[in-house]
Amino acid sequence: MNPPMTSSPTLPAPAVSSDASLLAAARHDPDAFRELYERYAEAVHSYFARRTGSRATALDLTAETFAQAWLVRARFRDEANGSAAPWVYGIARNVLLMSVRRGALERRATERLGLQERLDRPQCADDPVPESRWADGADELLDTLPEHEREAVRLRVLEDLEYSDIARALDTTPAAARVRVHRGLKALKRHLTPFKENHS
Repeated sequence: MNPPMTSSPTLPAPAVSSDASLLAAARHDPDAFRELYERYAEAVHSYFARRTGSRATALDLTAETFAQAWLVRARFRDEANGSAAPWVYGIARNVLLMSVRRGALERRATERLGLQERLDRPQCADDPVPESRWADGADELLDTLPEHEREAVRLRVLEDLEYSDIARALDTTPAAARVRVHRGLKALKRHLTPFKENHS
């Protein structure tokens, strides 16, 4: 008589770590953060792709999001029952806003320096230098200014500060800061005039 067949005991499925536990472990274990990345990377990329319309830009912003998340992982607080989704998407939103603001600042900077015409002008076949390199000498142009004007222009155009903030940074008055910026921009536009005349 054959002995009765017995079924093998069913092994419990391995427990799935919560996002919160992964982030706690990620303070000392990069593999834990990699697992969190694998959970959210595709969704975050889709989030950026829908908003930017560019897969390449979405990839860059996704990478920046998780780089930021890695840097601030120790600040994570579990406020969603173990899920890190609100935290991850909060970082993604900030990265997107920073990207938009950077683009707006760059455009305002070219407009304030009177350079937008050069950006928008169609490239001529006989241009001696590819138009994509129009700004190669921008730093050198700034260096031609006196130091007090150069710093005022940098704070106004590149940092987008108000004149009151520029005055505090340079230990002067708002009126004097405005004069420095005006003189600096006027000098830069004089440097740009020959280019515009020769390529009009």
